Amino acid sequence: MDDINNSRIALLFPSMGRAAYWQPVLSEFTHKFKNTIIYTGDWPGFTAGFEDAFTVEVVGAMKYIRIIPSTVGYSLGFSFVSFGIINKLLRFKPEVIFASSFSVWTLLVLLLKSWLGWRVIIIYDGSSPSIDRLNSKPHLFYRKMMVRLADAFVTNSQAGKNYLTQVLNANESSVFAQPYQVPTPKALFGQPGETQPTIVPSQKPIFLFTGVIEVRKGVDRLLEACKLLQAQGYHNYTLMVIGDGPKLEELKLFSETHDLRDGFAPLRDRVIWLGWVDYSQLGTYFRYADVFVFPTLEDIWGMVVLEAMALGKPILCSKSAGVSEMIVEGENGYLFDPNQPAELAKLMSSFIDNPEQIMTMGSRSEQLIAKHTPQSAAQFLIEITSLVLGTPTTNNQ
Repeated sequence: MDDINNSRIALLFPSMGRAAYWQPVLSEFTHKFKNTIIYTGDWPGFTAGFEDAFTVEVVGAMKYIRIIPSTVGYSLGFSFVSFGIINKLLRFKPEVIFASSFSVWTLLVLLLKSWLGWRVIIIYDGSSPSIDRLNSKPHLFYRKMMVRLADAFVTNSQAGKNYLTQVLNANESSVFAQPYQVPTPKALFGQPGETQPTIVPSQKPIFLFTGVIEVRKGVDRLLEACKLLQAQGYHNYTLMVIGDGPKLEELKLFSETHDLRDGFAPLRDRVIWLGWVDYSQLGTYFRYADVFVFPTLEDIWGMVVLEAMALGKPILCSKSAGVSEMIVEGENGYLFDPNQPAELAKLMSSFIDNPEQIMTMGSRSEQLIAKHTPQSAAQFLIEITSLVLGTPTTNNQ
């Protein structure tokens, strides 16, 4: 067992620019496997509370080139990463390599694994139409080739597992699905008693959205749902929107100037735009909110939903989010088609009309997420690492 604990483990992430959620998990993982190095081409620094919790080496500078912009989903592009990763790995001599998705780094280590005795585990965060590239034969061929060479796979969702096994033909016994992108609620609050919300709406229930204000996140659909609520005579609620992005000013203008023909108050009386809020202070706003809304048009996962669950909030979640698998309809929230604002408006009105269900569903959210912690995520990765260490390197047939 001590021999396994001393194994050298490498994790390859072309970018960790928006991957702060990995840091608590990696901190726990390296308690077990101390000889672990994280390699990345984009490192924003340690988050508060995890300073120097694990070893990071920056390899070159990752550059993302957008090739095909998208009007509703993820834009498609290519990540340029440094080939210097090979020299780094040759010096480190890892026994197990976790490689993020189907990047160039993943391809390189798969091509070299047979000669160097590496065991390679592919991390595939989840499935979505743009990311899966189902209509691209070259991409599917390339990915199927990589799947045949890998030793194992980890993914957050059952949808991710289905893609790997049913589309890319991975051996089902080598694919392991369990959420590893999980919340650390204390990270959302910063220092105790440090901050109070700049605005606390008096009109409840308070619906909360937090995220990038871009087309893919579906905030325009959420505002359309609010329009429908206004038309139906609902004024007794508030929508708080936290975030910045390319569509912020356009959507703010819509909510501030929109006035219904029947004389109802404009949306500006119902919608509060809070702009960017530091991650360490988000918990303060979650505390005051009643229901979290996630109207995304496409998301391979959706960490913010799990954060809301951990803080005891009912969830209204788009069916187009990978994290929708975490919602038990009628127990901790509801799912909706993000392209049907009337569907979302009806669900929002149910919380307005029946506020007593907010506390019950919020408690259920806490129960459902309780087992998904950085510790459990790290243990999941530790078990997969130990599994591949106990078997010879093989191709995934």
